[in-house]
Formats: sequence, C-alpha cells, structure tokens
Amino acid sequence: MKPLITQAESGEATARHLISAPELIFDEDAITQALTTAIAGASDASDIQAATVSILRTAQKTGRAEIARAFAASPFDARAMTSAYCFLTDQLVRTTLQIAVQHLHPARTTGTTDQLTIIGVGGYGRGEMAPFSDVDLLFLIPAKPSPRVDRIIESILYILWDLKLKVGHATRTIRDCVQLGREDFTIQTALLEHRFIAGDLGLAQDLDQTLKTELFAGTGRSFIEAKLEERAARHRKQGLRYVVEPNVKEAKGGLRDLQSLFWISKHIYSVEHAADLVERGVFLEEEFKTFVDAENFLWAVRGHLHLLSGRATEQLTFDMQVAVAEAMGYADTRGRRGVEVFMQAYFRHATQVGELTRIFLTKLEAIHIKAEPLLERIFRRRPKLRDGYTVVVGRLAIVDDNAFMADKLNLLRIFEEALRTGMLIHPDAMRLVKANLRMIDDDMRNDAEAQRIFLDLMLKHGNPERGLRRMNELGMLAAFIPEFEPIVAMMQFNMYHSYTVDEHIIQCITNLALIEKGELEEDLPVASSILKRGVNRKVLYVALLLHDIAKGRPEDHSILGAQMARKIAPRLGLNKAEVDTVEWLVRYHLLMSDMAQKRDIADPRTVRDFAKAVQTVKRLDLLCVLTVCDIRGVGPNTWNNWKAVLIRGLYRQTKRALETGLEDLNRANRGNEAKKALRIALSDWPRKDLQAETTRHYPPYWQGLHVTAHAVFARLLRDITEGEIRIDLHPDEDRDATRACFVMADHPGIFARLAGALALVGANVVDARSYTTKDGWVTDAFWIQDADGNPYDAARLPRLRNMISKTLKGEIMAREELKSRDKVKKREKVFKVPTHITFDNDGSEIYTIIEVDTRDRPGLLYDLARSLAESNVYIANAVIATYGEQVVDTFYVKDMFGLKYYTESKQKALEKRLRAAIIDGVERAQT
Repeated sequence: MKPLITQAESGEATARHLISAPELIFDEDAITQALTTAIAGASDASDIQAATVSILRTAQKTGRAEIARAFAASPFDARAMTSAYCFLTDQLVRTTLQIAVQHLHPARTTGTTDQLTIIGVGGYGRGEMAPFSDVDLLFLIPAKPSPRVDRIIESILYILWDLKLKVGHATRTIRDCVQLGREDFTIQTALLEHRFIAGDLGLAQDLDQTLKTELFAGTGRSFIEAKLEERAARHRKQGLRYVVEPNVKEAKGGLRDLQSLFWISKHIYSVEHAADLVERGVFLEEEFKTFVDAENFLWAVRGHLHLLSGRATEQLTFDMQVAVAEAMGYADTRGRRGVEVFMQAYFRHATQVGELTRIFLTKLEAIHIKAEPLLERIFRRRPKLRDGYTVVVGRLAIVDDNAFMADKLNLLRIFEEALRTGMLIHPDAMRLVKANLRMIDDDMRNDAEAQRIFLDLMLKHGNPERGLRRMNELGMLAAFIPEFEPIVAMMQFNMYHSYTVDEHIIQCITNLALIEKGELEEDLPVASSILKRGVNRKVLYVALLLHDIAKGRPEDHSILGAQMARKIAPRLGLNKAEVDTVEWLVRYHLLMSDMAQKRDIADPRTVRDFAKAVQTVKRLDLLCVLTVCDIRGVGPNTWNNWKAVLIRGLYRQTKRALETGLEDLNRANRGNEAKKALRIALSDWPRKDLQAETTRHYPPYWQGLHVTAHAVFARLLRDITEGEIRIDLHPDEDRDATRACFVMADHPGIFARLAGALALVGANVVDARSYTTKDGWVTDAFWIQDADGNPYDAARLPRLRNMISKTLKGEIMAREELKSRDKVKKREKVFKVPTHITFDNDGSEIYTIIEVDTRDRPGLLYDLARSLAESNVYIANAVIATYGEQVVDTFYVKDMFGLKYYTESKQKALEKRLRAAIIDGVERAQT
C-alpha cells in the first residue's frame, strides 16, 4: 500500500514536537504492513473495509491507551495530551482516505484526477482535542463532486463512524465556504481555524487565500459583535462563574471564553498563535502567561474529565470533581479536602480568564464596535468626573498614570469613583491597579481616609456588590484585607452552598443592600422593618463581610472568625463598641439559624435560651438581618417560606421576651392563650364540647401548635370511634409545606410508621409533632414538602392518604418497601458527612433533645424513628433541618416513664442503636 496522499507538515510537526514517541501512539509502518497484508487477502471492497476498521480500531485503542498513560504520568501536561489525540485522529483520517482512494474506489482510468481535500475545522482544525472531542471535517472539492468522490467520502465516514468517532462533516466548494461563512458566523468561526489534513494541497492553499481576501477581510466589526452576543448568551445560560458544578467548556471563565478571545484575535490581527498578541500590544507578558496557565489548566481538567467519565462530558459534577482532583494529584491538607483545593484553583483560573477577556474585548470595542447613537450621547447625563479621571469608550479611565500612582489611596478611590458615576472601569486602569497592589501596606490599611473610602463602598452608593466584586477580581479586596485572600475562590464541597466563599459573602451583602432599598419588603417584612427602624449599618455590613472569613481551616470558623474580626474591624475604622458587636455577630452568626431550624421554637425554653444568648433587642435586630442575608446568600433556592416562618417566629417571640421579661415565657400563659384562641375559632361549638376539647390535652399540646392545627384536631377527634383513623391534609403555600394531621388510637411505633408511609410517597418531613390525649388518642402533625422543597402537591394527596392507611393497618411494611427506594445518586456519593449524635437535657424543660447530624437520604427519618420506638422511646417532636447532603434530625423524647435520659449508659445504648440504623440504611442506599 503506497502512500499517495499528501500530508500536512505543520500539524504533524507540532504533534511530533510534543510527543516524544509518536510511533507508540500510531505505528505507521506496522499499520501499513498490516493493511497491505489484509487487503491482499480480501475478496471484495466489503472485506477491505471490514479489515481496515478492525486494524484501525486496534491501533486506535493502543494509541488512546498510550496517551492516557502518558497523561496520567504528567497530569498537567495538557498541551501534549491535546496534540496527541489530534495526531492520532489525523493518522486515522489520513489512513482512511488512503484506503478509500486506492482500494475501495480506485480510479478506473489512468490519469483520472478527482480532487478532494480533507480540512479539519473548529477545535480539531485548531489542533486541540480532548479524548472524546468531535472530529469536524470539511471535504473540500473544486466543483460539483463526481460519483467517485461521493463514494470516497461516504466510505471515509462509514469507517470513521465504525471507529466510534463523533464526526461532524460538510462537503463544500471554496465558493460555498465563502458564501455560507458570510451568512453564518458559526461557520465563519469554524473556518477561521481550518487546518489541512490530507488530499490535494493546492486546493487547500486556494481555500486559505480566498478566505483571507474574500471572507475575513473587512468583517471585523460584525464578527466581534456576533462573538460578544454569543458569549453573553452562553453566560446567561450557564450562570455565574462561581457556580459550584461548572461547565469547563461553556461556563463563564471556561475554555470557550479563551477560544472566543483567540478567534477574535485571529480574525482581527491575523495572528496564528496567542503569543503573537504580546507583540501586537494586546497583552502584557504577564497577562499572556496567565492566558497560557489558564488554558493549560482548563484543558487538563477537560482531558481528565473525559477519560474518567468515558465520554464527552464537560460538567464538573461533584463526583467528577473528586475523581479529577485525585487524577491531578490534589491531596487532602489540614482542614481541607484535596477536591476543595483543586476547585479553588479552578475558580481562580476562571476569574483570571474573565479578567483577560474583559481587558481584551474592551480594547477591541474602542476600535471596532459601533458607537452609540448621537442623540443618546448628547442627552445622556453623566456625573461630572473628579480630577484625574476621563472617559474612554464609555469607561472610567485615568488621565495620567504617574500622577495617579503618586497617591496610593487612588488605588481605592477609583472604585469609589466608579460607583459614584455608575461607570465601568477601563481595563487599562484595572491593569494599573493590579500591577501596583504591592503598594497597599499596613500604613495604608490604617489610614483613616482609606478606611472611610472602603466603608463608603459598602455604605454610601447603594451598590456594594459591584464595588466589592471588582475589588475581589482584581485582588484589591485581598490586598486591603489580607485575611480575605485564603477564601478567594474557595469552594465549599457540599450540596448546600451554591457559591464559593467569597462570592457567598458578596451575595449576602447584595441581599442586605436590596433589603435597605425596600426591594424585598414583601418577602422579608421583619428584616425590612428592622432596617427601617434603624441599625448600625457599619456594624452590619462589616459583620457580613467577615462572617465566613475563617472558612477552610481546621478550627470552628465561627470562633476563629470572631478572633480575626477583632483584629480586622479596627482596621476598617470601627470603634471599640462596634468591634465588640461585630465580633459577637461573627461568633454567633449561625445561632439564630440553628435555633430556628434545629430546635422547637414553640418550646418556651428554646426562646428563653436564645434570649439569654442575645441579651438585647439591638443585637437581636442585627443578628436577624444577618441571618436572613446569610441564608439567602447560600444559593438562589435556599431561602423559602418555611425558613422565613421559623426565623420570623423566633424573632418575634424573643423580641417580646426581651421587652416584657422572660417570665412571660411559661407554659401556663401559652396554654391559656391557645385555649382562648380555640374557643374563638370554634365559637359555633356547644360549650360542653368545647370544655371536653380543652381539657383532654396535656400542656405541651397547647404550646406546640397554632390554633389552626388545634381546630383541625378538635374536628378530627370529635365523635371518633375505636379503630378509626382520621386524616387531614392541608397544603400551606405560605409555609412552602403541606400540613398532615393524623388522629387514631395510641399505640407504640405510630410516629415511625407514619414517617415510613410519608417516605414511601416521596414526602420530605420538615417538622413533626406527636401528642397523646388524656383519653388515649394520638394526634400527630407532620409538615411535608416534595423533593424540590415545595408544598406536597395536592394531586398526590389521595395516594398519600392511601399509603398511610395501608401502612398503619399493616398492609405495607415500610422497611421492606424502602429497601429498593433509598438509593443515593452517583454524583452525591462522594460527600463525606460524619455522624454526630448529641444528647441535651437542658434545652427543654420536660424532654431530652437528641440531635442526629448525619448524611441525608430517603427513609432516614423512618429508620431513626423506628430505632427509637424499638427502644421504647416516646417521640414528642421531630425537627428536621436539611443542608444539601447533610441533615440534622432533632428529636424531643422521653422514656416510657415520662422521664429524661440522664444516665450515660442509656444515652450510649440509644446512640449505638441510632448509629446502627444509619449504617444499615447507608449500606442499602449504596447497593
């Protein structure tokens, strides 16, 4: 088999330069010999094609294994990896073309020339391929293809498809390429990175020259605008750069942003390599190094992602983050997992990509983008700029760099000026700031004017998010507050937090600013009213800025963060009293959230203990607003009406206790108020029936439920007969939950069986209360949601009612049914959630509080409740707080004699049974 196909020299040279032993990837001599032998023994074209596929498939498998081996040995050498896959693909395509031309469809007459050239376009044309990248081919012909050329192309495609290559293809003339490229910027972009693979070299050269003169020349402005709009649409679809499961290719700060940057460069400046942008003055040497480092890192991540998943996946899901981190050699360190270190590196590169793109595109806008309409420029009112600033391409720029740097406070002032004027900062000015961050020293940090400027960025202009994000992305925030640097781009490896730590903080401050503007008054009436009455805004903003400053360390971040806040707050210009309050808020920033979500706020002891910790209404106000902002800043769907009701209820009860005295928090007062409310609600009932209802319940019942639930239970209990089970299901959209009330004869294990029935129909319990009447009935109230945290759909309530009835009657055994249902999703299995079980005999007057902090899964509440029931534990209340993959199930319990669990031996015995139930469930979920 003689080589008749001309091959490209440039691509081959690049691949061989990066691959030390290309024959290990594709042994051309051995494969040629094998094909020659196979073809000699073939009886027809079908045998030739089958033999070709078989030999090339083996060669492909060998080559891919060698590339994967070399990449595993050098996990950051992305350039060699991408070139190696491209080299292997080139050889497969060239060999396939040669077989098709010489053996499958040979010319019938001597001298016949059917011109055909194979051009690689897109990423393949650029010479960069991940393990499972698409192979985009252009079959270039001089005119309408002959029947033979059609057959050659068809055979090539069938062989490549049989090799499981994902081939994108088009057959076009040079004129087709120019015409279609003018009409479609996606086609134009693909052609921008075309590369000759094999075939007629002269035809490829004609294409190259024609595209330069007829397609790319003079279309710079429209091409840039198209790419910018494409980039904006992609970012809108993918979301923020800081989303914790990013798309390596398409997300903000991903490979596509770097590629877009280079496409525009190649189109406008006719550069062949990114390094040429330095000579063109687009990038500084340091910026180009950042470009190369980010590109190499992102390609390495993408390569490992493909190899580990065995397919062309681009999403860094949680399970793949762990696998990629391990493949790249990231190890656990003190206080942090290797995957968290890896993802912090990822997000820092993504941030740098964003900065480079912004610098580059702004420069191009000045030259190529259409100016805004004249009338708009005339009538737009711009604030008058302070001395030393000017406007360039609609952005805030610096008049004289030397004069600007003569006063290092200008490094802060420019952010204030940008907020004051509402303008974006020009990239040249951003470059200047970043290049001089070393000038920010302790003298500047302790300068009163610097402190004033920094605080005004948060307090004065109504848009603190914009200023803080600009400062953070340029490194200014970490330079001014060095303690902030470790949490920049730090990922919290869990399903609860949607953002990196620094972005979470900025989101929290954004929420505070929105509340202050009155934009969330309907959703957050309590927090809005607090800010309207007035608080120390300086304290609140600084506390939010610092509340997670100690994340990622072995120590408790609240305790360590408070210690750090005591040192940082004075540097931000706060007086001693303000520093004390900031320190307290940071130390206890989780207190209100924990008390509201993990404790029974209907228990007077909960409110009393919280009030004692808070001490003053001033602190309560500050902590309430901080808590709301903190929860809302976790993610776009974290805050809901259920949390709002809990926080609001705890705040109002505590405020009342602090204003009127803690002695008002007693069971008798609550019981009398609840009975009075019930009498009003059931005013149409005979007095005798009302008397029977108000005397049949024990005191905890009256304090634990709202009058609406009391009224429902009163109706369910009225005239109930032995053996009857009564159920009331009421979707409560104001709380984002459905209230399910059950009444039946009391007997052991009722609570667990109800929890099992609810689990079987996919209902998540967020709160549950169980009370026994003096005449032997049990009244259980559960608040349930669906898997998305919404009220349990009313359309599903009949099935729920049926399942509960069957479970209570023993027709369905929840334990057996759940075995096939409580599976943990693959992407969630990588999370490590240690189990902690605590006993608290001080948090309630009459119950022991058992708190089980563990990995969440379907059926967990049922397993725990069943284990407690088998130990003769009476469950009064269960409060469930979910944090992504972590859950805290809190049980208010007493023993069969109505006593607390004081003895250590009983506590250990219960803990052992609870841990066994958790382990048993985990084993089921993983099988």
